[in-house]
Parts: sequence; structure tokens; C-alpha cells
Amino acid sequence: MALWKTAYRMLAPGGRRSKLLIFIFHQVLAEPDPLRPYEPDAEQFDWMVQHIARNFSVLPLAEAAARLADGSLPPAAACITFDDGYRNNAELALPILLRHGAVATFFVASSFLGQGRMWNDDLIEAVRQLGSTEVDWHAYGLGAHRLATPADRLQCLETVLPRLKYFPHGERARVARAIARAAGVADESRMMMEADHLARLIAGGMEIGAHTCSHPILSQIGREEARDEIVRGRSELERMTGRPVRLFAYPNGDTRRDLGQRDVDLVRDLGFACAVITDPGFAVAATNPHMLPRFTPWDRTPGRFAMRCAMILAGRL
Repeated sequence: MALWKTAYRMLAPGGRRSKLLIFIFHQVLAEPDPLRPYEPDAEQFDWMVQHIARNFSVLPLAEAAARLADGSLPPAAACITFDDGYRNNAELALPILLRHGAVATFFVASSFLGQGRMWNDDLIEAVRQLGSTEVDWHAYGLGAHRLATPADRLQCLETVLPRLKYFPHGERARVARAIARAAGVADESRMMMEADHLARLIAGGMEIGAHTCSHPILSQIGREEARDEIVRGRSELERMTGRPVRLFAYPNGDTRRDLGQRDVDLVRDLGFACAVITDPGFAVAATNPHMLPRFTPWDRTPGRFAMRCAMILAGRL
């Protein structure tokens, strides 16, 4: 609707007073999944992208960050980003983006490409596959949980995932994989992209950014390990794509707990043009280009989604 386009332009004028809204997604599902209620399915993502493309000036992140700094952003400027490197980004999200003429940036954790699976997906697939009505994970420090109903299974995940997230990096992966194996989940997976998916994204005009190698929480590891994760992740993507990678997304990305000034300085000193966090909000000219905030659109109806965009631009989220 022209109403929303006008509202966004009033809230986010161009030039020196511009605001940059950066959307963050992870997956686009073929159909709704009760164990992943915060991930849009393809039908939902289609109307989201349609709304963004019709009412915002959608730019590649590298261009948007540069124009934010020099005061040349158009009104209602926005970027679309994806984290982690899921296969459905290329197979489901890409055709929708292309249909609506929208560009996006895909931040990829390189070590999971191919047949890998991230720790959180190990746990989700374990809960999906378990046939019991209760599970006891006290041996892993994760308690006991009912699994009798779909609501129980979701509650189990919403309790355990935030707890396991902050286990030491290597232990987190080990525990998640042990739980998955015990539930009968195979080590190999087809959840993540392969090199040809990266090529498909690039051919469609999309950007590829680094997201470390194995997705550690940077604040929990030493400086040299953090530097190695950042450098290896970028190098592996550059080898696979044959292109320089100059954009970065911090794993988890919450500045209250997941990264510190040391990590921001590392990313800047390693030559990345800009980097994104997961603190909600919009960026302005004075925002550190290596700490650009992003917005997770959790609303699942078009009207509420549009209103949420307006609220964040108004600083009312």
C-alpha cells in the first residue's frame, strides 16, 4: 500500500538524516514446522519480501553501508540478510527474492557447508525423532523434559536451546551431537548449502558474507582463536566462490553477551567493510559500520509486519 511507503519515507528520510533498516532471516521453510515456529515458510516469506520490495529501497548491504556513511542513502533504505548458510536459502528464498527484484546478503558459517548440521539443528532433529514421552538429559546438565505433545516438545527446545547455547564451544557441539545420535539422527545432513548453492546466489546478484568457520560465540573464546575462526571462515568462502568476502556477521551477535570491543576491532582490522550484530534497531550515519543493528521480523500477518517495521523506524520497538 502507498500508505506504508509514505509512512516509511517520513520515518526514514534520505541523505544525512537517513535510517537503514536491516532485516535478518535464517531459514525459509517449505511448509510450517511446529518445532521451528519463528522461521517463515515460503508463502509467508513471499509476502514479506513483496512488502519490503514495494515500500523500501532495497540495497546490497555493502552499498547501503557505504552510502549511509557518506549521507547518500535514499529514503526508506533497507537490506535483507540471512545467517548461517541453510540450503533452503538458495532453493526457496532465492527464487522469491528474484521474483520481487530484491537483493540479499547471505552470511555463511563455512564449516557446515556440504553435509554438516549446526548444534541447534542436532537438538531440534533429536526432539523431532524421539518417540518417548519424556527425556532425561541430566547427564548433560540439561534436565528432564516431557515430550508427550507437540507443545511439550517445543517447550523442551525453548528451555534447552538457550542453556546449551552458552556451553563452551567444543562441548556444545559434542553434547548436541551425542543427543542427536542417541535419538537416531544421522551425522550427515542435507540442511546446509554446498558450493554450487553459493554460486547460484552469486549468479542471482546476491552477496556472500562471512560468519566465522564453526559459529562460536566470540566472547567465549580467546583472541587468537577468534581471529582464526574469522579468517578461516572468510578464506574458505573466498576459495569456494573465487571472490573477495568483505562483509561479516557476528555469531549470535548480541552485544550484551556474544561479542565485545575486541571482536569488533578484530573484524575491522581484518579489513571487513562492515559487520552486523543482532541488537534490534536501525543504523544512522553515526553508527559504527562494524556494529550495524538488525531487525528480526517475527510477525506473521502482513498488517502486523508492516506496523512492526514502522515501529522500529520510530524507535518504539
